[in-house]
Amino acid sequence: MNLLRRKVLSLSIGTAAWSLVPRAAAADSFTPRTVHIVVGFLPGGVGDTSSRLIAQALQRFDQPAVVENRPGAGGNVAAEAVIKGRPDGGTLILAAPNNAINATLYKNLPFYFIHDIAMVAGILQGPLVMVTNPAFAAKSVSEFISYAKANPGKINMASAGNGATSHLAGELFKMMVGASMVHVPYRGGAAARADVIAGRAQLMFDPVVDSIGFIRDGRLRALAVTSSNPSPDLPGIPPLASLVPGYDVTSWYGLGAPKATPVATIAVLNKAVNACLAEPAIADRIRGLGAEPMIMSPKELDAFVVADTARWAKAVKFSGAKVD
Repeated sequence: MNLLRRKVLSLSIGTAAWSLVPRAAAADSFTPRTVHIVVGFLPGGVGDTSSRLIAQALQRFDQPAVVENRPGAGGNVAAEAVIKGRPDGGTLILAAPNNAINATLYKNLPFYFIHDIAMVAGILQGPLVMVTNPAFAAKSVSEFISYAKANPGKINMASAGNGATSHLAGELFKMMVGASMVHVPYRGGAAARADVIAGRAQLMFDPVVDSIGFIRDGRLRALAVTSSNPSPDLPGIPPLASLVPGYDVTSWYGLGAPKATPVATIAVLNKAVNACLAEPAIADRIRGLGAEPMIMSPKELDAFVVADTARWAKAVKFSGAKVD
């Protein structure tokens, strides 16, 4: 059983145990009775699992919630379905970096995510990790930058695919340090990671949850985490910002609603989700995924997504990636 499946199983077991905690009294209510969380990914990943965690946790607040998977077009199918949904709090999108990236990556979208979605609540936030094959010459970020500048075009940078977070995190790094590397897209993170482990690619920016087991058993070397602060899951590994000032990339998941959803309804949902995230058992399950609870007000989360969209726009334009 791979690391991600073990973590998802652990999360599911932990959630089942947490659900035995006495139910909280509902301080607020709204119509409709059931919230539908639309997920633009296939079942089983961290995003899907975190949305199911929140859906179950909301039961404590007498708020039924279900998860609907609508994968396709990098999450755009799910986003468009929610944008066209009734703005009554009954239909939410699981928002993620792909929504911020797609605003620039796709040239002919029939919507603009940050204008057509009102952010409701965060769920979790965690860094990627800059990893190399252990046999690679550079053993630190500073050594890596020096090597890349001295050997332009000789480093293969693997990613989960064109426009993926792992791709654009690398493009942002290239842009900020002035390094020349060859982007090698794969059909998913597992295939990309396998080639870094095998030495066919030298570098990858990978979610901590996916790489941590390989780092711990010595099959990957961690050079830095992409968040502005160190990760408690990787003690001793510096944040990339300590050597590349201003670099700050995190993977995140949150909930959004159609733009015309009443502010009072969004406030009720935000209060319920944040209360769930404040529960120690839920926070522990999220930390088990190499992330932290993302407790924010709707206004704070809106500003976060706007800033993330602008950050990724620079990386997309620099990389030349596009999807028509």
